[in-house]
Amino acid sequence: MPDFPLSAFGPVADGRHDDAPALQRAIDAAHAAGGGRVVIPSGARVRAGFFELRSRVELHVERDAVLLSATTLEAFPRRVFGSGDESEKRLWIGAAHAEDVTLSGEGVIDGQCHAFALGENEHIYTPTLKWRPALTCFENIRRLTVRDLTFRNAANWTLHFTGCRDVDVHDVKILNDLRFPNADGIDPDHCQRVRIARCHIVSADDCIVLKNTAQFAHYGPCADIEVSDCRLESVSAAFKIGSESHGDFRRIRVRDCVIERSHRGLALQLRDGGNVEDLEFRNITINTRRFAPVFWGAGEAIYLTTLARRPGGPVGELRDIRFHDIRCSGENGVVIYSDPPGRIHDVLLERVHVELARDTAWPSGLFDLRPCAPDYLPPGSAPAGVSTPWGRPALRPPAIFSIENAERLTLREVTHALAPGLASEWRVGLPTL
Repeated sequence: MPDFPLSAFGPVADGRHDDAPALQRAIDAAHAAGGGRVVIPSGARVRAGFFELRSRVELHVERDAVLLSATTLEAFPRRVFGSGDESEKRLWIGAAHAEDVTLSGEGVIDGQCHAFALGENEHIYTPTLKWRPALTCFENIRRLTVRDLTFRNAANWTLHFTGCRDVDVHDVKILNDLRFPNADGIDPDHCQRVRIARCHIVSADDCIVLKNTAQFAHYGPCADIEVSDCRLESVSAAFKIGSESHGDFRRIRVRDCVIERSHRGLALQLRDGGNVEDLEFRNITINTRRFAPVFWGAGEAIYLTTLARRPGGPVGELRDIRFHDIRCSGENGVVIYSDPPGRIHDVLLERVHVELARDTAWPSGLFDLRPCAPDYLPPGSAPAGVSTPWGRPALRPPAIFSIENAERLTLREVTHALAPGLASEWRVGLPTL
């Protein structure tokens, strides 16, 4: 594959001017030649607005090179979604209806998220510009590879794959600001045959989240997904399925991962119908802690919930879910909750250990089912905090294992431990099944 140095296509490359036209010329030339590698050389500092990759083109950012996002609205003419809550979201790096697309190199791709913040407090940057761009969106790509790069400071979702097949993401770092909202790490959306390996992800929103969004439902289910040897840290969920679930999720494997200081560890969260089946977690270490209530979650290590996003909406099922060799420590335990009853069934927890300790000053007993209807409260709970468009958390007596309305749940060699001083506030012991 021949190289197409960016320097041959007229960039300014001073980190201030918009070099998207030069990047696009290089990409189009490589595509016209039947394929090639567009190279941002070591030491370069390139700023760009929207540009689009083509079939059989690799964008290679060399070590010590930085590709910076532009920060003005006119630099981002393309939108990610045509309607819905995120319809104003713009797109920085895209590709659509292509094959053999690659992002590579040991350099940095920087989303400059702080340029899109309008304010901040001690917990979160808010408000922010509604149009702040997603760092990437790749739609309907066959054979997509992302490797070796460092992504940082995403202003919105970092790696969004929708309707893609045969995706390989490995040895990637995603280092986002833990106070910047909606900056997910990796979002496979209606994708099949995805492999994510040896990645280090720090994100204020979910690190790895499988979605089935409404707009892209024609691409079918999320299926045949493998995640391995990843290190994850989030103020939302480290690994999540949902909450967008306009379609099914099948044959998913997550193994040999470490989750650190996250608001939730492993979260399955169906709110729009759709089903999850044949999902296995194996050999995972989870550490959770409470963060500010502005973020969904209450430090749950394992979190399985299914209920309607809005009254009368569809409710999916979680079935054939298996947890093997899971070691949990943190400020909350296991939550399994189905409304209506029976939508969570055939779940196995085998060699799961949960150890609770107080790491923050946030109170125990928060039972957080967001997103849900604003007035939704589970039985035996009281309102906690303010009502929001996504609902509000509830207070109820804390339990290490809070399991309601699930069927055919099997526990084998499941153990727990409490730090000194916690026994008086936490209900101990395993649930009666």
